[in-house]
Amino acid sequence: MAMHSLQYVLAGSVVGFAVGLTGMGGGVLMTPILVLLFKINPLAAVGSDLLVSFCMKPLGAFVHHRAGTIRWEIMRWLIPFSVPAAFSGAFILDRLGSGPQLADRLKLMIGGALLLAVVGMVAGIFIGHGRTHLADDEQLQVRRLPTALIGLFGGLVVGITSVGSGSLIIVLLMLLYPRLRARDLVGSDLVQAIPLVGAATLGHLMTGNVQFGLAGWLLVGALPGIYGGAKYSTELPNAVLRWLLAVLLLASGLKLWYLPTPIVVTASVMLALAGMEVTARRSRRPAALRYLALTSAIRTR
Repeated sequence: MAMHSLQYVLAGSVVGFAVGLTGMGGGVLMTPILVLLFKINPLAAVGSDLLVSFCMKPLGAFVHHRAGTIRWEIMRWLIPFSVPAAFSGAFILDRLGSGPQLADRLKLMIGGALLLAVVGMVAGIFIGHGRTHLADDEQLQVRRLPTALIGLFGGLVVGITSVGSGSLIIVLLMLLYPRLRARDLVGSDLVQAIPLVGAATLGHLMTGNVQFGLAGWLLVGALPGIYGGAKYSTELPNAVLRWLLAVLLLASGLKLWYLPTPIVVTASVMLALAGMEVTARRSRRPAALRYLALTSAIRTR
C-alpha cells in the first residue's frame, strides 16, 4: 500500500508539473496514467481525476486574476453552457452500463478525446504563430453562439471523460479567437474550468465514482508540482513543451484505442520529429533575419 501511495504521489507531481509548465495536462495526462499504468477502473479514474483537477485549478486562476489576464466577456457566454453540460455528463456516463463493457467503451471515449485534443493543440500551434494580437485597449468581438457551443461540447466531454477542461476547450477558443494573447486564453480557460470541473466532480460524487484516498495521494504530489512547474515555466521554450505534451497525448490516445505498441511508438516518434523540425526552423528564423539586416546595412555603407 505504501509503495502504491508513493507512486500516486509521484504521478501527481509529474502531472502537476506539466500543468504548471504549459497550462495543460490535467485530465489528458492523469486519467491515462491511472488507467494504463495503475490499472484503475476507468470510472474511478475519471471521477478521482476530476476531484484532483478541481483542487488544482484555483491556484492558476488566482495568479491570472491578479495579473488581469481574464476575458470575462467570453466567460459570460461559456460558463452558463459548460457547467450544466459537465454535470449532465457524469449521469450520462452512469447510464452507459457497467462492468468490462463500460470500461472498454470509456477507454475508447477517453482515447478519442485525447486524439481530438492533439489535433486541436497542433492546429493551435500553427494558428497562433505569427498572429497579430489584440491591443490592451482593443475591444474583443465576442462570437456568442460559437462560444456557447464550445461550452456545451467541452463541458459534455469533461463530464464523461475528465478530459478537455484545460486542453480541448483552450484550443477551441484559440481557433475561435486567434488574436487573443496566450496568457489571456490560459487565464480565461482556468477560470471557466473551476465551475466546469466542479460541476463534473459533483456529478461523479453523486454517482459514487470518486476514490478519496486515491485523489488525496495524487494531490499530495500535484500541488507542489504545480508550484514547481509555474516557477520554472519561463526557463524552457513554450513551443517545445507544447510539442512534448502533444506527443504524450498522442501515445496515450492511441494506446487507449488498443493499437499495437509498434504503431503507437512510430506515430509518437513521427510527431516528435515533426515538432523538433518546426521548432528548429522557427528558432533559426530570427537569427537569419538579423543576419540579413546586418549584411544589408554593410552593403549600404
